[in-house]
Amino acid sequence: MTNPPVGVPTCYRHPDRETGIRCQRCERPICPDCMNQASVGFQCPSCVAEGRASVRQARTAYGGVRTTNPGFVTLVLIGVNALVWILITATGRYTSKLFELFALVPVGSCREDDGTYYPSVTEQVCSSSTTAHWADGVSDGAYWQLVTSTFAHVEPWHLGFNMLALWVLGPQLETILGRTRYLALYLLSGLAGSVAVLWLSAEQSSTVGASGAVFGLMGALVVVGLKVGGNVQGLLMWIGINVVLTFTLSNVSWQGHFGGLAGGALIAAILAYAPREKRTEVQVAGLSAVGVLLLVAALLRTLALT
Repeated sequence: MTNPPVGVPTCYRHPDRETGIRCQRCERPICPDCMNQASVGFQCPSCVAEGRASVRQARTAYGGVRTTNPGFVTLVLIGVNALVWILITATGRYTSKLFELFALVPVGSCREDDGTYYPSVTEQVCSSSTTAHWADGVSDGAYWQLVTSTFAHVEPWHLGFNMLALWVLGPQLETILGRTRYLALYLLSGLAGSVAVLWLSAEQSSTVGASGAVFGLMGALVVVGLKVGGNVQGLLMWIGINVVLTFTLSNVSWQGHFGGLAGGALIAAILAYAPREKRTEVQVAGLSAVGVLLLVAALLRTLALT
């Protein structure tokens, strides 16, 4: 390959190529392989990358990055819940080891493989049994149950109702808040529901379901609706119906529902009412404080149970 004659302009990225074209921004010579069509003339790859980095991303009213696919995180959450349900169903439903591992149980119990448990038997006595085994609860160190229980379901109607509500509510909040803030709202609401269950449910009860997180989304939409002066009567009626169902249907965790509802409303208030000047800093500090308070509450309850 021969070098171009001295004095002939060459591409700054390919010195062996002659060119008569210059970048409109930096005015450096560029060859056809380095030319990017601009509104006027051409730009080099470096200037194109610099321009993209300097373009400010569109933001939602509450500081999140605006997305063109607002249902993505919601679909992922639905997919995770559905996958866990399939695995639990395929491995025995209420007798599944996954159910035992994922379900939120404040205090562990002595259990048979068929799901039968002995509420008055201690771990020491249970360990001497030839058929039973000790199933750990949160007070035994199974802290992951505070999170895993919010993704676990056994009954198909339970999964279906929660996922339908999530599909209706989720994309709206994902659009309003942005993906990261929406995901934080969902997870912290679920954790708030779990902490309420830990404090208020029977010590050896098993609780599963995304209801706490879903009720958190309901509470969040009410707060956001009030913030913008919208009509929230329809949403309040829907919440009212769910409250009635909570107390009329059997085996429904009112503790998780109300814990999630209160947690979601508080989290949404932090996100929606953070001052514009330091919005992100206030939101991060506020949500972090909520997370820490929930973990401290869980720890205090664990100490009381042990």
